Amino acid sequence: MYTRRIFPVAGVLKWTRRHIFLFLIIALIPVVLFDVVGLKWLHVPWLPLGVLGTAVAFIVSFKNNASYDRLWEARKIWGGIVNASRSWTIMVKDFIDNTHVKQVRTDAELQTIKRELVHRHVAWLTALRYQMRQDKPWEMHLKSQRSNQEFRASHFRVCEDEITVEDEIKNYLSEDEFKAVFAKGNQASQILGIQSKRLKELMDDGLIEDFRHMEMVNLLVEFYSLQGKSERIKNFPYPRQFATLNYMFVWIFIILLPFGIMEGFEVIGDHILEDLAMHEEHTSLAHRIQEFIAKHFVWFSVPFSALIAWVFHTMEVIGENTENPFEGGPNDIPITDMSRGIEIDIRQLIDDTDIPEPYIWTNDIVM
Repeated sequence: MYTRRIFPVAGVLKWTRRHIFLFLIIALIPVVLFDVVGLKWLHVPWLPLGVLGTAVAFIVSFKNNASYDRLWEARKIWGGIVNASRSWTIMVKDFIDNTHVKQVRTDAELQTIKRELVHRHVAWLTALRYQMRQDKPWEMHLKSQRSNQEFRASHFRVCEDEITVEDEIKNYLSEDEFKAVFAKGNQASQILGIQSKRLKELMDDGLIEDFRHMEMVNLLVEFYSLQGKSERIKNFPYPRQFATLNYMFVWIFIILLPFGIMEGFEVIGDHILEDLAMHEEHTSLAHRIQEFIAKHFVWFSVPFSALIAWVFHTMEVIGENTENPFEGGPNDIPITDMSRGIEIDIRQLIDDTDIPEPYIWTNDIVM
């Protein structure tokens, strides 16, 4: 899911193997009726089918572009969170001092305040990523697919499914703040609200003066903006009318595809028979084998139909699995790893202790 993410051909074939078998069966049935049963009229002209395939290709391309735009926008939003988090920590580190205080604080007391603000920011990051990982109704049909369940179980894990948000956040907030945050619905928004209130208290104590307070509040507003952008993508799905119709159009093309390809392969077989008829050695074993293959050349349409169907369907499924960049799929935005990376970075900036280690991921799939 991140820079070292690898999604090999073997993984794709394993992920789509059930559909590959289904496409082979769909391609096989018309050929049996055409060549074995003798229903030679059972075919579709390639011209209208080609037009349909071109239209489906445009539709799938449009959906994939729109899905990728959602993914890339989500990545830019979380890139903004990374940058703003570092800016916040630098302000916390350099703005809070004894220059305008009413009561001078020791270095240890100042460090405690800075640690409090940075830890509360980590709590906001944690609450936000848990909100992004919550299941939405339009995401459940993807997670319920057997191929996706098997791939998830054997290749990667989602930390938010194993550890509760309460257990993750409790170490970064005081007991009173913890109760206040989880008494409301949107934990991330509540944490930013507490952060803003705390800045007001620090300004009243003279630990930050008006200009510095304004700059830090502006950064909190930026965090609210980035959170809202993430929630917009999470809470508004790719329009279902497009997704549903795209899926139907792809399957209509897949079902009709073998009926359009068969006649073309039958024509190739007839040309081979004409070429063989021009040779004198009609009784040799090689000639008989070639003649048999030519008479039943239509069977070669089965793997080609399955291949084309697999390409169209896989592209459709890739677009479908890219629609929701926060649900925790193998190709989604790695917000868990990004959050841990931000935490390590900003806690090191204030010389904090007990800094956690980066997550260790399996199969190069970073969540």
